[in-house]
Amino acid sequence: MEIRLKKFGDILTSRQDGREAFAVVSLQFKNTSEDEKIKIDFEGVSTFTPSWADEFITKLFNQFGDRVILSNTDNPSVKATLDLLKRLS
Repeated sequence: MEIRLKKFGDILTSRQDGREAFAVVSLQFKNTSEDEKIKIDFEGVSTFTPSWADEFITKLFNQFGDRVILSNTDNPSVKATLDLLKRLS
């Protein structure tokens, strides 16, 4: 399964928006197999904050662990937020 975060906008900042985005994609998880990878694509995301990430990315890793694969994470905002999440976990 691939989730393109750009479909939620290029500026991903609020905790509420992250929570709502996770609720939307959660519906798709019912159709995934036990070993299917969950690819998160950051292409087109210009701003990515810890609040949004905590409500979306953290929940994904808590639920799927090593099955989550992150791609197109070169944006400085994305890198900084992901680094912060790693340090906090």
